[in-house]
Amino acid sequence: MRIGELSQRTGTPPRLLRYYEEQGLIGADRTPNGYREYDDSNVNRVLQIRGLLDAGLPTRIIKQILPCLDEPLATHFSDMTPETIAGLELHRDRMTARINCLTRNRDAVAHYLDALGPRGAGAGDPTADSSPTR
Repeated sequence: MRIGELSQRTGTPPRLLRYYEEQGLIGADRTPNGYREYDDSNVNRVLQIRGLLDAGLPTRIIKQILPCLDEPLATHFSDMTPETIAGLELHRDRMTARINCLTRNRDAVAHYLDALGPRGAGAGDPTADSSPTR
């Protein structure tokens, strides 16, 4: 697939896809006329990259851990310095804190909806009548 289709399938602008390629996070073959040609595996790879970036990981660390995502039992330590390990631990702890915060907020919203009764319980139902009651 060409860069436009990969962009559409992942919701990632072509400029970012080119950046990911420059960083060695994804790969593309070149057609004789110079167009990038991506295989289907890049769709999941780009989604993984986006998720890791959203979690706050820098691309240099993402590049190191991507092979582990393809093969979970394969661990690569070639560039792991104590600083890199400490950085990963910090990012892991931040992700855990965010997950805990989101879980608490989700539970609070669910409790609030339950307290509202039947109207609140149906608030998340897209088939429920959403017209205001007077």
